[in-house]
Amino acid sequence: MPLEFAERIRRIPVYPVAAGYDLGAEVAMLASNECCFAPHPAVIEAASRTLAGAHRYPDPYYTPLRRALSERYGIPAERIAVGNGSCDILLAAGEALLEPGAEVVYAWPAFSVYPHLAASSGARAIEVPLDSEARHDLDAMADEITVATRLVLVCNPNNPTSTALGLDAIEAFLERVPSHVCVILDEAYCEISLSLGDTYASLDLLRRFGNLVLLRTFSKVYGLAALRAGYALCASEDFRVAVDQVRQPFYLNAAAQAGAVEALRHQDEVERRVAQTIAARMTLEEGVRELGLWLAESDANFVWLRLPDGVDEGDVVTGLRARGVLVRAGASLGQQGALRVTAGTERENERFVGALRDLV
Repeated sequence: MPLEFAERIRRIPVYPVAAGYDLGAEVAMLASNECCFAPHPAVIEAASRTLAGAHRYPDPYYTPLRRALSERYGIPAERIAVGNGSCDILLAAGEALLEPGAEVVYAWPAFSVYPHLAASSGARAIEVPLDSEARHDLDAMADEITVATRLVLVCNPNNPTSTALGLDAIEAFLERVPSHVCVILDEAYCEISLSLGDTYASLDLLRRFGNLVLLRTFSKVYGLAALRAGYALCASEDFRVAVDQVRQPFYLNAAAQAGAVEALRHQDEVERRVAQTIAARMTLEEGVRELGLWLAESDANFVWLRLPDGVDEGDVVTGLRARGVLVRAGASLGQQGALRVTAGTERENERFVGALRDLV
């Protein structure tokens, strides 16, 4: 007799990953929106030093990282949640806020982890289509909020479509959301976004809206994707307490915490990376447009493009992989006939554009 698993296991979608990671070191890794720059040497040293004490559990309150984030953003440490990447906090929010009969509202396509929250909790997911420019339709999202709504997710800049909305639009939306509904503003790419101004700009919204959470990560511009460290700046301490309560103890390892703390000390390096990343993305966009393909207006470290009518997405992804280029297929992210492509090094971008030219 086979094992019997919980009903929710059949509801939870499999996280989409790109095939081809076994192709070797020469592959152009443009599938996961990672930073193409290695961590700052001081970050590597800080993380490595923790290994000498690996026989001890880390500080269960993650005091060094929460203190460093508090000093940087002026938010009390009690209102800062940290986690094993921002996904850890996001999934914990679903567990803490959602249950059968509740609703979660988000745009679609958006971050592919969002559907997991409803599936694992038994809540109802309300997916609101993006507008014609692949942006969030905030008015349509606000119209879907009901007495059953517990959580609203806004990905800004949006993954996978790379588009962003100005904070004036976000503010107008928050004014329409009832105060008892939690709004998570997922800002994983905020350091790269020109529309948002800077990483402090959205902090003013925290002071005005007690139901707001700003979700961020060290996996992108800081280059710590493999260490997994994320954080949330919360308007209310209640959110931080709740997500901590539903997670296992010691959910952030010591090396990740030490690396994140050190990374915050090198904002000059972050600024350099942002400038180089935007330049690389613009070069990538130029190459794609020369092929006559439609691109969303990107405000992140990746682009979202539509393939021509009659061109099979699967054939293109397979063809790119055969040429040593990994990208993310649109079908796995909520829209058939599209590709999400990370801006890589100059050589990687040229390799992608050349391979795409051969295929389309």
